[in-house]
Order: sequence, then C-alpha cells, then structure tokens
Amino acid sequence: MTRPIRIGIQLQPQHADYAQLRDALLRAEDLGVDIVFNWDHFFPLTGDPDGKHFECWTMLGAWAEQTERVEIGALVTGGGYRNPDLLADMARTVDHISGGRLIFGIGGGWFEKDYDEYGYDFGTPGSRLSLLGDGLARITARWERLNPPPVRPIPVLIGGGGERKTLRHVARYAHIWHAFGGPDTQARKAAILAEHCAVVGRDPNEIERSTAAPRWGSPDAQALLDLGVTLFTIGVSGPDYDLSVIPEWVKWRDSRNADRGQ
Repeated sequence: MTRPIRIGIQLQPQHADYAQLRDALLRAEDLGVDIVFNWDHFFPLTGDPDGKHFECWTMLGAWAEQTERVEIGALVTGGGYRNPDLLADMARTVDHISGGRLIFGIGGGWFEKDYDEYGYDFGTPGSRLSLLGDGLARITARWERLNPPPVRPIPVLIGGGGERKTLRHVARYAHIWHAFGGPDTQARKAAILAEHCAVVGRDPNEIERSTAAPRWGSPDAQALLDLGVTLFTIGVSGPDYDLSVIPEWVKWRDSRNADRGQ
C-alpha cells in the first residue's frame, strides 16, 4: 500500500497565551500542513516548569471550530487521565464539531508530575500500558454505542515503542503508529510490530507509520520514508511558534508525493 506523505505540526501548548496558540493554528493551516496536534500534559515539558500551559481536549474542541481543512488531535492523550468511556464521548463530540477531522492519539503516559499534581496513580510502565489496553477496548466499544455515532471511523493513533505491550496494542487497535528513534531503531521495532500483527491476523501495512520530523536537511527523512514512514510531525513551542520551516517540509511532501504518483 502506497500512502501519501503527510506533514503534521505539534503546537505545544506551553509558555503562550491562547491568542498566540490560535494564531499559530491558523497560520499552520494556511501554510498547508495536513494535521495539527497538541499534547496532553498539564505542565510545560521544557523551559519554566511552572510556565503558562493549557489543557488538551478543551483546546481541541475550540480547534474544531477554528479550522476548516486540517485534521486535529493530541500527540498524544495520556491513557490514564480520564474515564475511557467519557474520553470516547469527548472524542466523538470533537469529531462532530470538526466535521469528521479528529485523529484520536493516545499513549500510556510517562510524565510523573502530571499524575502526582492531578491526583492520578502513576503506577509502573507495565501497569500504565495495561491500563491503556483496557481503555482502548472500552473506547472502541463505546464508539459503537454512542448516538449519534462518530462522523467517520475515528482513526486511532498510538504513540510508543514498547515491544511487549505497546506494539501489541498497536497491532490490535491502531490506524496510525507514532514511533520514536532513528531509522535503525524504527526498522527493528517495525519487524516486532509485524510479529504482533501476525498473531491477531492483521496486515501491518494497514497501519500508517508516523514519527517526529528529523532536523530539516537530515538524510534521516528519506531513510524513514524508505522504511514506510509517511507522517512527519514538527514540534514547536510557545510563545512565538516559529513555523518558518513548514514551507520547506510542505514543498518536500508535494515533490515526493508527485514522484510516487500521489
């Protein structure tokens, strides 16, 4: 399966006023990106740890109204922060507000301060990933029961590379797999994912491959593309949200897609 290359941007909701985030969102859509992500944390991850910060899903509801073309989503939702059935309903609602443009990104969670400060049990990596699996089962079941149902089958993006649990969840539930690391690491983990897919009778080529965009000009972009990665996401932080590299990535996307007959 040959997929078109897509360019995403993650607007990290830290160190900015909401007006600056909204401006960056609209600029990103105008510049031609395919997807705009935020993240699901409660505190900044870089810079002043007590700096300005905004919540993920409230923001996605606003983005659904403020945009017209781009897909939107979290890169990624913390799997242990919310009741899964409620989270499914939140996602379905944002999907309707956006006219069917939501990507449901989710992962096991990792930033301990988020859990401690908001009263969630941090647990262990294993317990968080088990909770993620239980949550995904409940979320997908709830989508089938909601009235009205989602506008479209909501694409599930799972972020992470844990070989025993995360990739098993990817094989079972994901439409998009967001992986980390360079080409060698991703090639090895893709082979492990294929093994998990075989267990559940799924073709791994059904799953879109996603990663953080490497530094502009790095040969890793072509190497990752050769491995089957087609969604590249650039992360930018507030308060300025410098999008100056986006036109180069959009041009690269269009050129490569033309070469691939997309």
